Amino acid sequence: MSAATDTDARATKYKRVLLKISGEALMGDQGYGLHPPTVERIAREVQSVHALGVEICMVIGGGNIFRGLQGSAQGMERTTADYMGMLATVMNALAMQSALEGLGVFTRVISAIPMDQVCEPYIRRRAVRHLEKKRVCIFAAGTGNPYFTTDTAATLRANEMSCQAIFKGTKVDGVYDKDPVKHDDAVRYDQVSYDEVLQKHLGVMDASAIALARDNSLPIIVFSLDEPGGFRGILAGEGTYTKVGP
Repeated sequence: MSAATDTDARATKYKRVLLKISGEALMGDQGYGLHPPTVERIAREVQSVHALGVEICMVIGGGNIFRGLQGSAQGMERTTADYMGMLATVMNALAMQSALEGLGVFTRVISAIPMDQVCEPYIRRRAVRHLEKKRVCIFAAGTGNPYFTTDTAATLRANEMSCQAIFKGTKVDGVYDKDPVKHDDAVRYDQVSYDEVLQKHLGVMDASAIALARDNSLPIIVFSLDEPGGFRGILAGEGTYTKVGP
C-alpha cells in the first residue's frame, strides 16, 4: 500500500466493511437480468472506497435473476427454489468481479457451494488473507443453506471477517418510518436501534440478520447506492444515511 493510501485508510472511520446490495440493484431500469453499465457504475463506487485503503467484502442478492421465495410461492419446492437463488448470486458475483478487475481491483469470488471451476470455496482463513492483501472478496451462494436470505449471509460473513460495519446499499438514503416513495410525509431516522427495526418492521434486513447483528454489536449503515460517491462519502464522514446499531 502506498503512503498516500495508508493515510487515507487511517482517515476513514472503518478499516474493513461489508457492502450488501440486492440483485435488483444490478438490473438498472430493466425488469430483470444484468445491466452492464449499472454493474460498472457500482464497481466504480467500490473502487473509489478500495482506493482509500479500506478492506471490502461484498454480498450480492440474486433477485434480478431468481428469487427463491417467489419460486416457492408459485408451487416450486422451497429448498430447490432457494438453491436456484443461490446460484443466481454466483452469476451476479462473477459479473461484479469482471467489472472490478476491469478497473484494476483484484477480486475473489468465494462461494458457500463448492464450484471450483468458477470460484473459490469458502474457507474463512483464506478469505481473511485475501482481505489483508487488499483484494475485494465477494461472498456468493448465501450461507450454502436453504431458508436463509442473503441478508443473513451478509451478517454472518461480516462477523466472520471481523468487519466493523455492514453497508446496506438501497434506493433511498436511509431508513424511514414508511415508504418515502409512496408517502411524502415519511420521516428518515438518523439512527435507530436493532430492537426498533424489529418492533416497527422497518424492513432494513430480515429478522434473523438484524438479530445476528444485534448479538454481535455490528452496526448497519443504510445509504443510497444511487447517489454518486455516496459510499466513499460516508466513509469520509459525509453524506446522508441511517445507522442501525447500539
